[in-house]
Amino acid sequence: MDFSIKAFNTKNAIAEHKSSCIAVGIYEGGKLSASAKALDLKGVLTTAVKTGDITGKAGTTLLVHRAGEAAKRVLLVGLGAEDAVSDRNFISAIQSVSRVFSHLGASDAMLALPLDCVKGRDAHWAIRTLIPILRESVFRADSLKSKKDDTPTGVRKITLLVAEANSATRHTLKQAVAVANGLDLAKTLGNLPPNICTPTYLATTAKQIAREVGLGVEVLDRKQLEALKMGSFLSVTNGSDQPPKFIILKHQGGKAKDAPVVLVGKGITFDTGGISLKPGGGMDEMKYDMCGAASVLGTMQAVGEMELPLNVIGIIPACENMPSGSATRPGDIVTSMSGQTIEILNTDAEGRLILCDALTYAERFKPACVIDIATLTGACITALGHHNTGLFTRHDKAHDALADELLAAGKYSHDTAWRMPIEEAYNEQLKSNFADMANIGGPPAGSITAACFLERYTRKYTWAHLDIAGTAWKSGGAKGSTGRPIPMLTTFLIDRAEG
Repeated sequence: MDFSIKAFNTKNAIAEHKSSCIAVGIYEGGKLSASAKALDLKGVLTTAVKTGDITGKAGTTLLVHRAGEAAKRVLLVGLGAEDAVSDRNFISAIQSVSRVFSHLGASDAMLALPLDCVKGRDAHWAIRTLIPILRESVFRADSLKSKKDDTPTGVRKITLLVAEANSATRHTLKQAVAVANGLDLAKTLGNLPPNICTPTYLATTAKQIAREVGLGVEVLDRKQLEALKMGSFLSVTNGSDQPPKFIILKHQGGKAKDAPVVLVGKGITFDTGGISLKPGGGMDEMKYDMCGAASVLGTMQAVGEMELPLNVIGIIPACENMPSGSATRPGDIVTSMSGQTIEILNTDAEGRLILCDALTYAERFKPACVIDIATLTGACITALGHHNTGLFTRHDKAHDALADELLAAGKYSHDTAWRMPIEEAYNEQLKSNFADMANIGGPPAGSITAACFLERYTRKYTWAHLDIAGTAWKSGGAKGSTGRPIPMLTTFLIDRAEG
């Protein structure tokens, strides 16, 4: 889907724009937006309102055909009350536009909604919000079907009509398209089956991204990981025939001496639980256990595409967690890259075992901050459901500031998180009689004790942990990867780069 921006004003009237369809807004009570009034040349739209065909309730639509006019169709889109258009109302309106456009008998359309109508938001927010929603309608997940699903012909070229088309709005459009591209990549990777999306496949994808958007890339193999003494990470790989990969992507958009933001993504391409085998029901969804890695790859692609003036590094420890005669056993003790020893009480708590070595590796970059992203615990789903990502950081000035940045970015991008506690009291659950720590702390507060485990490897820098177990994918009829938390991460990085 292609996007562009054009201006309309008194010298370039909206009614003179030739298009197969122009979408315009209508408020509750039947009040036409300014662009809708400008298209109401013969009172056709006013008549539609008076007859009650559309009231302006948020998300409602009415398609009006106009023979002989520059715009062959006008799509009236409800925005809700004019003095209280909310984020939700605007998103509902764009989702409705997307549904209509996807089945419209035309390949091009224009969008002339009032992009500054949302309370507390501006046109830049509107552009960054609407592009991923519109792109969702053309995302495909049927690449491996012998007979592809029916593809709606629909609109493939959309022009945003704005009061002022300048370098700032075009820059925002470029950012929004880059984020949408990153989301497509992450969703595609997440949906691929584990016999295709292996650690090697992720490494190959990283190299391809690096070539396309100008990133530095390095992939470490088993011998290099052994030399680095990543005993915790390697313990998870023991039962698998798939070789582990440790992927490093670098975007050097800032000054050479600027401390980078480091993103660490959990890349378990399939998680059986290992010797602590998971139940069979729903185990196919454990292909999504690499969604943290996918979100880092998608974010890094977007950062490179945006040419963001910031140094950003992506780290992905990737492997499978499989049972076999060589697999790590419950009761084994391993030594992490940091030198700390870990008693493995449950091999299904493997994400933290690969992340702790990646977090130790991140120290060498002297980072401004480190954010790890992982489908880490079912306990986070119990606590927060599928609406909010779990956000964990230490409780001090620097970490409170980082948490506030991430929460604000999530709220802005509608990719929300909820801050959870990390307190010393929870560390009691990780005590081991035989090693420095156990890898699980029992059922109580499972997502918190997992974060406390990771926290022990992050004390040389400012750090946050995002548990995306409840938000990275959907089950049931809507089964598929969501691409979260790419909107939050990209907004956070844009704010850091441009703030």
